[in-house]
Amino acid sequence: MNENKKVPQSTEDMFRFIDSNSISSEKIVAPRYSYWKSVFRVFFRKKTNIFLIAAFVIMLLVAFIMPSFWIYDPNENVTNAATFNLNPKQAMAYFHDGTLKWILGTGALGNSIFYGIVASAKTSLLLAIICAAINMSIGIVLGAVWGYSKKLDAVMLVIYQIIANVPYILLISVLVYVIGSGFWSFIFALTVTGWLPIAYFFRTQVMVIRDREYSLASRCLGTPVRRVISKNILPFLTSVIVTLLATELPSYINMEVFLSYIGVGLSASVPSLGRMIQQGQTAFMTFPHAFWPPVAVAAAITIILYLLGQNLADASDPRTHM
Repeated sequence: MNENKKVPQSTEDMFRFIDSNSISSEKIVAPRYSYWKSVFRVFFRKKTNIFLIAAFVIMLLVAFIMPSFWIYDPNENVTNAATFNLNPKQAMAYFHDGTLKWILGTGALGNSIFYGIVASAKTSLLLAIICAAINMSIGIVLGAVWGYSKKLDAVMLVIYQIIANVPYILLISVLVYVIGSGFWSFIFALTVTGWLPIAYFFRTQVMVIRDREYSLASRCLGTPVRRVISKNILPFLTSVIVTLLATELPSYINMEVFLSYIGVGLSASVPSLGRMIQQGQTAFMTFPHAFWPPVAVAAAITIILYLLGQNLADASDPRTHM
């Protein structure tokens, strides 16, 4: 007889019974899932995103901290015609200054182009952040209620059709002429109706989700509308919100640059990339050093914000976590 032959195990040896009231029977062995942790894991998987974030952080630090030390005065050399339109080499030689102040040369009035770009970048970034925060907040909240409530939908559609037929640039131009061209006046002009297209976009998105089974079940159980919107609808639109934010932030910078370039934007007392481009454009062939630096900075800010937003939108899409 083979001594190595195994003896079959009894039922008691193969299984262990757990009492139905035992805590062990309720345990589920599964790793905890964090949506935003998964989002950032996917986001930072692309090494280019780290470079873009580093570039954006440096841009923010320079734009918001350096103006406290580098006071920009566009008229500091207005009485000295010898300082007008100096290229970087001439400016460094004339002022004998070892700082970065004259590294990009001087403008038409002897102003520092580098200090002007830093102050103008602060204006553009601050303008974009404030306008995006106001328009996105109002647009998302109102759009969610608009898409959920059929009574509000009938009223808001009429308002949207009336305002949407007025060209946005024309509306902003009229408002700037009426209320002035200061910083906060310009923000008011950009946000007084800027939230409406965002709200309309979210209205269509919410209407798709509104009648799904889980939303209908919540309504049948008597869940308040506010909770249905905040728990059932908006979480599914996270990637849509981030995608829209990625396009909104650069659009306000582009709008400011364009309107200031045509003379309708911010007042002359407010540093602006658009106004610097406008002033440099008049002598583009003769003094190109006054034109290309603000163009390059405006383009860099727009591209970095757009790429970061698009990559974050892709990472926030639940389908990329599967």
